[in-house]
Amino acid sequence: MNRLAIITAFLGSVKNRYMVYQEERPLNEKLAMAARVQGCDGVELCYPADFEDPKAVKPLLEQHNLGVSAINFRSRRSGKWWRGSFTSENPAERQEVLEDLKRAIDFAADIGCKRVTTCPLNEGVDYPFEADFEKMYDYSAETLSAACAYNREVRLCLEYKKNDPRARVIFATAGETASFCQYTGVENLGATLDIGHSIYAGEVPAQAAVLLHKAKRLFYVHLNDNDGIWDWDMLPGAYHLWEFVELFYTLNKLGYQDDWYAFDVFSKEIDQVETFNTVMQLTRKLEAITDRIEKQKMEKLLVERNPARNMAYLYSLL
Repeated sequence: MNRLAIITAFLGSVKNRYMVYQEERPLNEKLAMAARVQGCDGVELCYPADFEDPKAVKPLLEQHNLGVSAINFRSRRSGKWWRGSFTSENPAERQEVLEDLKRAIDFAADIGCKRVTTCPLNEGVDYPFEADFEKMYDYSAETLSAACAYNREVRLCLEYKKNDPRARVIFATAGETASFCQYTGVENLGATLDIGHSIYAGEVPAQAAVLLHKAKRLFYVHLNDNDGIWDWDMLPGAYHLWEFVELFYTLNKLGYQDDWYAFDVFSKEIDQVETFNTVMQLTRKLEAITDRIEKQKMEKLLVERNPARNMAYLYSLL
């Protein structure tokens, strides 16, 4: 059974362009909250925010009996790297982000999670003729390959997303991300499949998982939901129950087991511990529905490709 983790950023400040819903909290308070969530096995720590006092991190994790699924490296920062970090035209900026990424890799290795994920949201464009795409890919390949070479035991995961804050990010889909990773030829560079980002990009998440797996780049999974119009970071299964079941069924077939699912769920004004209690319950319920599927029967149905029979069978499981 996969373990469940909360991204610490979603236990602190929660805000959008218009409103502040939750105030920022120090790491000790975030971890104490995570420990109160029933069924939570650990957290995805955020760098640099959670590492203001690096020596305090491991004792706090031990105090609250929490594992670590990954280190989330923030490659977009207020006040720097305005025109991208990995894709910056400025070599000094690319070197700066590389050195900072190495520090995050060191923390991951020290904690023992051996996985760093980053959502390269600022690596893209807003307008036509804004950037040289060939250079953007070359700069990214140079910087990320160097980071991966720094410690081959740590996996670096690109959490692809269509846009935000850039109008179009260069790592927008599973296909674009897998293609880029294969272009680099680096084995410990892969993808974080965020089901919400996949849905928002117009993908079928189960298909995206298979594609990334075939490319040997399916390194990590984030769970949340949305309406397909925007990345709302909602409760799992709120909109896409069967897509979740299909993803879980597919991930089981692909061997993504005894690993981690991490949650980025935006709770707005609702108590965050209550929200994540529900997140855990819904996820285990979706897994339980998935486990009711008789594999031999489903594989036969998939060969027949008769949606009427398939859906009738699925609803018989409820």
